[in-house]
Amino acid sequence: QVQLVESGGGLVQAGASLRLSCAASGRTSSSYALGWFRQAPGKEREFVAGISAIGGITAYADSAKGRFTISRDNTKNTLGLQMNSLKPEDTAVYYCAASRRYNFFVMKYRAEYDYWGQGTQVTVSS
Repeated sequence: QVQLVESGGGLVQAGASLRLSCAASGRTSSSYALGWFRQAPGKEREFVAGISAIGGITAYADSAKGRFTISRDNTKNTLGLQMNSLKPEDTAVYYCAASRRYNFFVMKYRAEYDYWGQGTQVTVSS
């Protein structure tokens, strides 16, 4: 069992940067694949970025490539998402998630994740 708590959301203008953090407690997060998802009003929750349990392999949604960077610190049990050049369409609630799948692959689908945080709101004004 692992508990996830996100932080770092807020209201920013287009072009600004934000860094989201996710603190994991309980079983060490190094045993899990981790990921960020987001959900905008009226839309499905979508994959943003993920990192594998083994090897730190990363993957991004097309909308995040070149602007967002996912990182993990297994010594601190934290997951980060650096978001640069933010756009109004990035406005959403951002969720941290953990998957028990211990392998070299990045989990990209909601069903592959076992634990979720409560979310943090990111609002980008134009």
